Amino acid sequence: MWPLRTAQTAIVIAGCLGTAFLQIITSAAAVQYTRALGGSGLHVGILNALPSGMLFMQLLAGMAASRLRYRRPLWFGLSLIQRTMLVPFVFGPWWWSGASDAAWVWLFLLANMFVHGLAQFGHPLWLSWMGDYLPRDGLSAYWGRRQSWMNWTIVASLMTCAVYVMFSGIGIRASFPHLCLLASIFGVVDLLLHLRVEEPPVTRMKLTSFREIFIEPLKHKGFRSFIGYACMWHFAAMIGAPFISLYLLQHIGMSLFQVLLLWSLSAVGGALTAGRLGRFAERFGSRPLLVFCTVLKPLNMLSLLVLPRDPEAAFWILMPAFMFDAALNVGIQIAQDGFLMKQSPARNRAMFIASGMALAGLVGCATSVGCGAVLAGLQGWSTEILGCSVNGFHCLFWASLVARLATVRWVCRIDEPQAIDHRVLALRIFRLSSRMQFRLRRRRTLASPARLLAASPPTDRAA
Repeated sequence: MWPLRTAQTAIVIAGCLGTAFLQIITSAAAVQYTRALGGSGLHVGILNALPSGMLFMQLLAGMAASRLRYRRPLWFGLSLIQRTMLVPFVFGPWWWSGASDAAWVWLFLLANMFVHGLAQFGHPLWLSWMGDYLPRDGLSAYWGRRQSWMNWTIVASLMTCAVYVMFSGIGIRASFPHLCLLASIFGVVDLLLHLRVEEPPVTRMKLTSFREIFIEPLKHKGFRSFIGYACMWHFAAMIGAPFISLYLLQHIGMSLFQVLLLWSLSAVGGALTAGRLGRFAERFGSRPLLVFCTVLKPLNMLSLLVLPRDPEAAFWILMPAFMFDAALNVGIQIAQDGFLMKQSPARNRAMFIASGMALAGLVGCATSVGCGAVLAGLQGWSTEILGCSVNGFHCLFWASLVARLATVRWVCRIDEPQAIDHRVLALRIFRLSSRMQFRLRRRRTLASPARLLAASPPTDRAA
């Protein structure tokens, strides 16, 4: 087995490869592929609901982990199936062209259901393994560095998708299967890297009943408050988030290349800030970072609501907005993972991690599917309010904005005894940004005389 430092590097590399796999199969190219098979807003809503909807599989994994001695064999076997099973379904329309597109779109959704279900089953097994293996000191800071590299991977993978879709000239129905094949290769290499990472044995519980194993996280005050926030947050986010790519493609009129490029560049925001956000979580706690990021998350919906129906203008407006939102997403991810790994007891860590997100996933799935049905029902409907055109997309984005504002009350209730007041973190970030602005102005001021001297004509020494 690798020593700790080598294993930590391998975990970062594996995380980047796993991120590439996930980003490619869930990118805007998947939405466009669904539309190319004849899918509607309902199908897109179901497709984007599956990652959250299959979170209930984490509960099954938490129960299974309590009976395991080691988690890696089960995680590796199921994950290997998960990383490869989408390939035959996306190549299917080539091999069996006699089947209708309506059948293939549902088969594609079914395959995605299994992919995300197996992924969610494996997540608490893997995260509890990492929680037992990685040292607690500096865990959030390390996780922030890992998230930074993963976000650079998002930039590279989505950029690859955008360039291939744009310049291959073979259409999305042919290009998306090629991208899925590439993603599967990345995913399998990710798994192979974990074979040399040491796994501590699972700490056995004294509890024998599955009911006791399931109920224990709900009795924990800190986890109960976190579950309440996670449920409310998934409800608020999944009202609007699953339909952003469809909105840009269908209503704004962006090309698939523009949408993929937009999502790719947005990840730069997360890559640049993940390391510092990880250090903030390590120093101040997970709750202050969650509060700070949740308070600012409604700005993403607001930027979509004021967007002009001009693809070029919309692209340049959304690029900085999405970069800022990606930084907030990274902050939420770092804070959530840090809370789950640090606050969960070793004896039932997998179930604590599963319960922290599974119930929220069910709420998010139901919300996404329901909103997809509403969007499909409102297709073709529009009206004018105060001179502005309003359609089904705008209704969902407004509802999501209001719900996100309401989530602030829930995030402030999270019980984390070691956390510092979130206002201290906000003040720290404000001072840091002010200091950076001051340094930038000072550099410009110092550079101005140099430019003036360089531009002035030489004096005549003989005069």
